[in-house]
Formats: sequence, structure tokens, C-alpha cells
Amino acid sequence: MATATHGQLIDNENVYDAKVVLASTVLCFDFGEQRIGVAVGEHLLATANPLVTIDNESNEIRFEAISKLVKEWQPKLLIVGLPLSLDGAETSVTQLCKKFARRLNGRFNLPVMLIDERYSSVEASDLLNQSGIKGRAQKEMLDQVAAQTILQSYFNGL
Repeated sequence: MATATHGQLIDNENVYDAKVVLASTVLCFDFGEQRIGVAVGEHLLATANPLVTIDNESNEIRFEAISKLVKEWQPKLLIVGLPLSLDGAETSVTQLCKKFARRLNGRFNLPVMLIDERYSSVEASDLLNQSGIKGRAQKEMLDQVAAQTILQSYFNGL
């Protein structure tokens, strides 16, 4: 049974309910300063799929796009990949990512789980290479496939 301890949970309104979450859709975000990759998955199927890349630096535009996705998919949990250095230390991007996760929690009143995302971009690039998408052609899809690998690692850890 999954618990809130699988990752670092941000839940200011105490809305995390394992029974509800484990029967729900999940949106996952691979946060970046320029782009945010988004993946979607279902707990019942335990599979993740790339969804979209939000390619804009404006927080207003980013959250407008995320709001549309939340309305469309009705998730009960949001996952955010937590960027750490290879030795597990936090970086400046880690702090920006945590701020983004807190804003998601506050804006949508959904629990947000931070999941270690080390190697997700390398894994995403490998997956795209295996699919025949190489080099510059990967740029458009890399962030959403990285979000997919983060979400799949969450499901695999349940």
C-alpha cells in the first residue's frame, strides 16, 4: 500500500487520502526554468504517458496551462520531480522546484509529492533514442518523456 512517505509530501490542507489517491489519475511535472514537461498516469494501470511540454518562462502562462490540464484530467495527486545533484545535495534549481511544488499545492489544493528525479533526463533521452528520435529532434519531447520516467518510477515504487 502506498503511503505519503514514498516521496516528500506537500499537503498544506491535509487532503491526501490514500484510498482516493490510489484510485485516481496523477499528473507529473518535470520542472525546468525554461520548460516544464508533463506526464499523466493512472494508479490502477500504474503506467505513465508523456502528455505535453509547457514551453514558456512566464509563471502566469505556465499556471494557466497547468490549470487547464488539472481541469481536464482531474488528478487527485500531483508529482513533481525533485532535481538533486548526483550526490543527492540540493541545488539552486531544487529550491525553485520546491517553490513550484508549494505553488501547485496552494493553487489547486491537491497533495504534491516530490520524487527524486536524478537520471530522468538521461533515461528519457535513452527512451527517445530507442524510438528512433535522436539529437535535436528530442528537444520538443525530452521534458515530457522525463516527466513520464519520473511518474513511472513513482508507480514502480508503490
